[in-house]
Amino acid sequence: MNYLEKILHWKLIITYLIVALGLTIVIAATFGPAHIHPLIVLKMLASRLPLVNSLIAPSWSVSEETIVFQIRLPRIILGVLVGAALGVAGTAMQGLFKNPMADPYIIGISAGAALGATLAMVTIASLSMYMVPLMAFIFAMGAIFLVYNIARVGSKLPTSTLLLSGIAVTLFLSAITSFMMYISGEKLHGIVFWLMGGLWASSWDDVWMALPWILIGTTIIYIFARDLNVMLLDEEPAQHLGIDVERLKKIMMTFTSLITASAVAVSGIIGFVGLIIPHAMRILVGPDHRILLPCSALVGGVFLVWADTLARTIIAPTEIPVGIITSIFGAPFFIYLLRKRKKSIF
Repeated sequence: MNYLEKILHWKLIITYLIVALGLTIVIAATFGPAHIHPLIVLKMLASRLPLVNSLIAPSWSVSEETIVFQIRLPRIILGVLVGAALGVAGTAMQGLFKNPMADPYIIGISAGAALGATLAMVTIASLSMYMVPLMAFIFAMGAIFLVYNIARVGSKLPTSTLLLSGIAVTLFLSAITSFMMYISGEKLHGIVFWLMGGLWASSWDDVWMALPWILIGTTIIYIFARDLNVMLLDEEPAQHLGIDVERLKKIMMTFTSLITASAVAVSGIIGFVGLIIPHAMRILVGPDHRILLPCSALVGGVFLVWADTLARTIIAPTEIPVGIITSIFGAPFFIYLLRKRKKSIF
């Protein structure tokens, strides 16, 4: 396959995935206690477009419009953003560490976010609805700063030291979180639900809070897609080919942390998306990060929306935290990776 054929092939893949994402948004918006026909949802969405809104006569009730635009759609869009962020962060982490079992939570992001959210719920959550996501974001970024400074050796950032530092900081912060939960009293229920991960309290404010950071971080990570490709050769060959490896590590660490912290701050801890999606996409489209990153973003969004749809409908009217659904899919996949890796070693 020559270069032009490869580009055309990639464009077709991206087009199919964008169509799949659009269909996912429309179909997911039909599920719930009040079933709304997909065609009605499609007309509602089209009625908000400037060029075609005058051509569509409303055939839905005010309550149906409220359900779609104020309850279901912000939740779905937030699911797309969170899934895309975790998919991109997982792809970048696996490419940087050359390890298919790496994911965006491996360096302490989730532990920092969990501690920040727990502290906010126990102490200052009553001050503002934004305190929990804000504290989760601040502590997630603080955890990365701590891990980075522990792992740094002069101007270098050894990968093995980074991973070990992430594990140590995660254990330490998790211990503090457990202590805060122990003394939280009646607030324990809310903390446990947040730690399980979920999109049930989603609003447009959450979407606008996460959107700019996820877009900025994802764009910058994609700019370095070629550098991640070269890193697959190992660090020494990458340096010989002109890649500033230590600078690349710092950039990837910063922006994967940014988008992961933004996702965690509005959704809680949703595991395994950053593990499953990049590996599955690598099998389907290959290791080239120029196509792998956008595919992981799109499929991550599709996957999380469907996981959340399943979580809110499987035992309706009770909702299951979406983190449980992703873990049910993710844990067997992780075991598969471990077994495959063990066979390759021996």
